[in-house]
Amino acid sequence: MRIAHVITRMIVGGAQENTLLCCQDLIRLYDDDVLLVTGPSLGPEGDLLGQGRGGDVPLAPVPELRRAIHPWRDSHSYFAIKRILREFKPDVVHSHSAKGGVLGRMAAHALRVPAIVHTVHGAPFHPYQGGAARRLFRWCESYAARRCHAMVSVADAMTELMVDAGVAPRDKFTTIYSGMDVEPFLAANDHRQRVRDELGFSDQHVVIGKIARLFHLKGHEYLVQAARRVVQQCPNARFLLVGDGLLREKLQRQIAEADLSEYFRFVGLVPPEQIPAMLGAMDVLVHVSLREGLARALPQALIAGKPVVSYDVDGTREVAITGETGFLIPPKQVGPLADALIELASDVQLRERMGQEGRGRFTEQFRHETMTRQLRELYERLLG
Repeated sequence: MRIAHVITRMIVGGAQENTLLCCQDLIRLYDDDVLLVTGPSLGPEGDLLGQGRGGDVPLAPVPELRRAIHPWRDSHSYFAIKRILREFKPDVVHSHSAKGGVLGRMAAHALRVPAIVHTVHGAPFHPYQGGAARRLFRWCESYAARRCHAMVSVADAMTELMVDAGVAPRDKFTTIYSGMDVEPFLAANDHRQRVRDELGFSDQHVVIGKIARLFHLKGHEYLVQAARRVVQQCPNARFLLVGDGLLREKLQRQIAEADLSEYFRFVGLVPPEQIPAMLGAMDVLVHVSLREGLARALPQALIAGKPVVSYDVDGTREVAITGETGFLIPPKQVGPLADALIELASDVQLRERMGQEGRGRFTEQFRHETMTRQLRELYERLLG
């Protein structure tokens, strides 16, 4: 097949890693002709391709393609994508992210590409936006959905959200979980002692980690509030925050004002290849974001054998299963969040049981080869 993937930017992030692994698999396992169409990797997250991880994936850069709405640049991006696709003559166009998804589907539809697919990694509209913005993004998604043949959701919850919003009918959706290289996570504990020593954690410490940008809607403030009760009940608990962002100084002030500085460790932004080692150093992963398709940190932690505590948003309930792989908590609730963390911090056997359950359930499901095989079967059905 000739397959073009279109994405707004290749920053360090879940949707981008998903897209890159799919492109690499299609070339390596199926000998397909693949082209990755993308804008510049702008943002504090870092450039995924700049780390040398792009390998042999052919790139078609679109300099004007940016995340923010800008009529002039967006118009130029549309015509640039259309020109690239016309020259490449793909059998399949597969788009990702909001801006790349809308412009990519419009261009592919105008060229009558035989199979047009879009992956919903996370809805661009959510309850924390203003009403006008939410209506605009929902209309854009509905408009673009009518210009593709199939929609892929990274979790069943994404399908429910998009159907309820009237974006597209249910029969247009297929759930295919976002794939990853699972082997480093299976070996995460190989790094445990070294990383804990480097970070200043002793064998007695129970390390509760969070992997997320220090940004709005990521919920760090709820974790800080819960930490007060956690350390009262479990003085050996420690909190490891992986990620960076504009809220770092504000969070550090909140932690200092709560007299919790000795319990928190910030490590900043780390390359994706270091995430397994960070998970190896943890005993529990906590995820308190208020919106997310299905955060990759959750299955990554479970594959590494760590239980998870998560707010019940979007697709998290499909991996964070209360009493089995961890605990699912109502969003913004601090008391139940603290209770779950205290229970896990107090019981090493419970942590081990839940972690092993998660590893057994999700390792094969989240292999990137599994994802790519399912996507290519979808392409074949559409072309057939």
